[in-house]
Amino acid sequence: MVAVHVLTALAVSDGKPMRSEDLAYSANTSPVVIRGLLSRLGDAGLTRSQLGAGGGALLARASKKIKLLDVYEAVEDTELFSLHRTPPCENCAVGGNILEAVQPALMRARKSLENELAKVTIADIASEVARLGKFAIPLVW
Repeated sequence: MVAVHVLTALAVSDGKPMRSEDLAYSANTSPVVIRGLLSRLGDAGLTRSQLGAGGGALLARASKKIKLLDVYEAVEDTELFSLHRTPPCENCAVGGNILEAVQPALMRARKSLENELAKVTIADIASEVARLGKFAIPLVW
């Protein structure tokens, strides 16, 4: 969710670079957390950095081209449920079959989640934030 927050703030700033300190203030977290997140978002091609005076983070592409699915894949563990730390006992009636039994349901759930996330863009979220906050984009920070 913090990644969506950061990308939405960058979308609302409409091309004005934002410092990690300012993003951290908005998200009520540490600039260190934001810098780590920006690194992962940058690796995924969602953000870029502008160096120098007045520099900061920027969107790497238009907010209408960044889907929530892109963000999810960039920063989240995409497993819906964590698997056993050690494999279940194969000699047990339940342990020997549990993973195979639950996998189809988990795959359907994950596919449904991904389909929904693919329908919403950061621009959609930014527009809704602006509507709720009663401000126009770009927001002057």
